[in-house]
Amino acid sequence: MGERILPWRQLLESALESHSRLRHSRFCQLATVRANGTPANRTVVFRGFADGTDDLLFTTDSRSNKVQEAQHCPVAEVCYYFTDSWEQFRIHGDIEVISHTEDDPLKKEIREKSWFSSSLQTRKQFTWPHPGQPKESHPEEVRLESTQPPVDTFCVVTLHPVEVDYLHLKQHKRIVFRSSSGGDWTSQAVNP
Repeated sequence: MGERILPWRQLLESALESHSRLRHSRFCQLATVRANGTPANRTVVFRGFADGTDDLLFTTDSRSNKVQEAQHCPVAEVCYYFTDSWEQFRIHGDIEVISHTEDDPLKKEIREKSWFSSSLQTRKQFTWPHPGQPKESHPEEVRLESTQPPVDTFCVVTLHPVEVDYLHLKQHKRIVFRSSSGGDWTSQAVNP
């Protein structure tokens, strides 16, 4: 018998599938907290779920602000909005960055799989100059072979969900899913 898929994940996977023809359906907003306590929000590309878990995967450059923010305050929230079905998912949870210094073999495998499942053009972005710094007039082009292992600046961000707020505007339906410390999930229909 296969593993049971959580109801919120079934809803999310269904929305992703029904919107798969729309390239932007893989984009969501990731909100973190800066060291000064203010919010930071940006659009990221959803890279799937970590094998055998419900953890969401994203990739980032180790030099980006979100890495320091995740280390300072390891909680985050992503927000999806699916334009055709009018569905919104707000997924709150614990965030972790898997970098080149990772010792855990399973996490190292997640990082390597994410690297090789990314296009060569996406991988090249991790060889560019430091994000957010003044742009050089002619940065040096770095050659990258398709078989090359992940560069040191390539990181995977995992979001381990603890709460999912699902809103379906067309159906005037809202459900809040919450995880207990034991890993069991509850759901509560609430007013939209």
